[in-house]
Amino acid sequence: MREWIKANAGKTYKNFINGEWIESVSGKTSVLYESAIPTNELGHFPDSVIEDVNLAVEAADKAFQQWKNTPGTTRASVLYRFADLLEANVEELAYILSAEQGKVLAESRGEVKRAATEARFSAGEAMRMDGAIMPSENPEIQTQVKRYPIGVIAAIAPWNFPVVTPVRKVAPAIAYGCTVVLKPASVTPWSTIRLMELLAEAGLPNGVVNLVIGSGSKVGDPLVSHPLVKGISFTGSTALGLRINEIAASKLAKTQLELGGKNAAVVLDYDNLEYAADQIVSAAFAVSGQRCTAISRVIVLQDQANSLVEILKTKMENILVGPAWEENVTMGPVINRQQFDSVMDYIELGKKEGAELVYGGERLQVGEKEEGYYIQPTLFTKVNKTMRIAKEEIFGPVLVVMEASDVAEAIELANATDYGLAVSVFTNQLDVSHDISDKIDTGMVHINHGTASQAHVPFGGVKQSGFGAYSIGHSNQEFFTSMKAVYVKPR
Repeated sequence: MREWIKANAGKTYKNFINGEWIESVSGKTSVLYESAIPTNELGHFPDSVIEDVNLAVEAADKAFQQWKNTPGTTRASVLYRFADLLEANVEELAYILSAEQGKVLAESRGEVKRAATEARFSAGEAMRMDGAIMPSENPEIQTQVKRYPIGVIAAIAPWNFPVVTPVRKVAPAIAYGCTVVLKPASVTPWSTIRLMELLAEAGLPNGVVNLVIGSGSKVGDPLVSHPLVKGISFTGSTALGLRINEIAASKLAKTQLELGGKNAAVVLDYDNLEYAADQIVSAAFAVSGQRCTAISRVIVLQDQANSLVEILKTKMENILVGPAWEENVTMGPVINRQQFDSVMDYIELGKKEGAELVYGGERLQVGEKEEGYYIQPTLFTKVNKTMRIAKEEIFGPVLVVMEASDVAEAIELANATDYGLAVSVFTNQLDVSHDISDKIDTGMVHINHGTASQAHVPFGGVKQSGFGAYSIGHSNQEFFTSMKAVYVKPR
């Protein structure tokens, strides 16, 4: 990996608009640095402005006039080829992803393969747009309902999954006949450069998907507010999602928002704590805890609390922290200094709030020099629901344990946050699992396993974890298409 990165680093990249690579109107670029070695330059990427956004949206709107009428089989064939190309280039994409984001290679390879799976599912969606023939009150008039693509989509992707999240937005848009302007996170733009190349290689017509790289203020704001943009699919912080929703509402554009999470693992008289701990640790510390679906809270009945904590601690001690290219590493650094400072501030806050730090909480030095922002997996106990570390999204390798006296209190603790994305419940009692899945306010419930989702099942949250149609599954149709009622009176 190191040799490949060195050979391919330092290039200057451009935006992808109407099938061409063009420099930003600003003429400026920003340097991207490697996550694990922040002094290493990976490349120079456009510092785009509103004029670049306008060019991209106009190209997407022009392409939409033809793409919306392209047969579903044609749209699907492009996505099938794209999925094949993702798998054929998995190693290169994994290197790029790990370099700019920091996650270990196994996670990066898994992300690329998941993106290919989701692209294939979306390909099938091109021929699954729902319609209906409805009974008519008037026998001389036929009634039917059709679906049609809404137009240009603004796809705004986060930095924690810079391959699968853009694909999760772009692939269904293509399938349903929409066109896209993609804005990646400004700290992880390299992956999306390669995605655009593969889409073009798959035969996607010019202008159907466009890429504009830059900051939220210079690119994101004008993109969201552009009058030709009919839908905004955003994954990121709740605060920014709320602001995007306000802008979209002012022009009646649709939104699909995947926001924050403070997900709990609820352990209720479960007879296999080793397995539960495996699932919890995997879900808590994958991508260094930088996932909206990361488990960040454990709620356990009091009689099992001490045993579970000891098992969690042992498994956390076995996590090998280091850079992506080192063999057997299972957790990488957090992405950059800003995220490092935020996570460390929460760790200090937990101590001040009175929680007991039983493991971790320190910056780790990996190798001879202290370069990457590595944080030791961290475990707090004696946490109550009023503490900020129990309520707020930390987005890092920090896990807190809360004790409940009974199932009712466990449910109450699980709901004691503004977020409602996912929950994992570990129990041997089927009636309890059904009851608790109804009473916990989340968009997704996982019984006796971690928070891993599947590539065809709707994905989303409630409360401040999401708004609009769920993504991934067939529920995407609710966002990318609109409904039209048609009345026909035959001659």
